[in-house]
Amino acid sequence: MIKLDQFLKLVGIAPTGGQAKLMIMDGDVKVNGAVETRRGRKLVSSDRVMVAGQVFEVGDVI
Repeated sequence: MIKLDQFLKLVGIAPTGGQAKLMIMDGDVKVNGAVETRRGRKLVSSDRVMVAGQVFEVGDVI
């Protein structure tokens, strides 16, 4: 498992943890099609993260 904010940094969407936090709090991130505002949301390999039109399969990254 990985936290949502850490995942955004890992895939290069957010350069810093602070930027990831802002993106999440602003509602710019969806997990499995639903807006996610909890930066500590734990992701599992079957989750899909969508940001700015890009889709990331968690299992393909971790």
